Parts: sequence; C-alpha cells; structure tokens
Amino acid sequence: MSDDIIELILTDHETFRRGFADLDELAVRNDPVELAKAWNPLASLLDVHAAAEEEVFYPELLRKGQEDPVEETVDAVGDHNDIRDGVREANRYPAGSDEWWAGVRTTREANDEHLAEEERDALADFRLSADLELRETLGRRFVEFKSEHPTADQVDTADKDPQRYVETVERELGLTGSGSGDGTLGIGGLRG
Repeated sequence: MSDDIIELILTDHETFRRGFADLDELAVRNDPVELAKAWNPLASLLDVHAAAEEEVFYPELLRKGQEDPVEETVDAVGDHNDIRDGVREANRYPAGSDEWWAGVRTTREANDEHLAEEERDALADFRLSADLELRETLGRRFVEFKSEHPTADQVDTADKDPQRYVETVERELGLTGSGSGDGTLGIGGLRG
C-alpha cells in the first residue's frame, strides 16, 4: 500500500462507503446487535479520520494548496462538524431504533457530501500542488496518528469553529500576513 496521503484518505473513503452499504444490507433484519457491530467501528473511524485530516492534511493544504485552500479547509472542517454531529446523534440511541437510523442517515448524508467535495477539490488541488515526497511524508504521519488514536474516544470529537481552525493553523505555520486589512486571512503570497 502506498504511503501517499491522498491514497490513504481515498482508502478510508472507500471504507466509509462500504460501511454504509453494509448497514443498508443489515437494515432488512434490523438486528440491533449486528447493526451495532457494523456501526460502532464505522462511527469511530469517521471521527478518527476527521481528526487525522485536521491534524495532518489540512494544515499542509493551507500551506501548499493553490485553488482557494482556505475555502476548501473551512468547508471541510464544517463538514467534519456535521459528520461528528450525526455520529453523536446516532450514538444517543439504541442501534436499530428510528432515532438511531435518523442519526445514521444524517451522518451518511454529511459524509457523502464531504467525500464528493474533498475528492473533487481539496485532494485534486493537493495532488497538483504537493510533490510525492511530501505526500508520502504526510501519509506516514496520517498512519501514525491513526495508529496512536485508534478509536474515537482517543481524539477530540468536539465541533471546531472552521474559521478559527484556519486562523490558528495559519498562525502556527507562520502563514498569516502582516495584516492586509482586506478581510482575507493574509496568506496570499506567502504560500510556497
């Protein structure tokens, strides 16, 4: 398997698609035990994946991206919040209940939208703007993060303010400008 972070993210995306398809198959029997066995690892991976992207991928997209990485990142963190909200909602109810299914549906819809946007925008942008060596370095960090935080209870699953996330990351990376005064985050010419 490749260490390329893009490929690793896409592999997780396929795992999500298969996981939701598995829930579709199990819906006929609506066996709470089987549904929980399918849902719990999927829900946990959704949370860990979002945390790993926010820790490893999106900071580098802000640094290297060329196609409005600020907008892509703000949108992605907002999507992650929607996914986390759906997971939390489903987890409040017994597997198989109407309320649980509603939470699963909310999660799936938010995730489907996020995957499509991320694959079309952020990943495509990063593929063009970051060389393979950087993508493999980030891939190793992504795998390391996930192995150090294998379950959702080992990551921060609280919603994040997307704008504040971007501002914090830019500040940490030294990407903020000297105050352009134009309402932007000041990263225009500093990205390399």
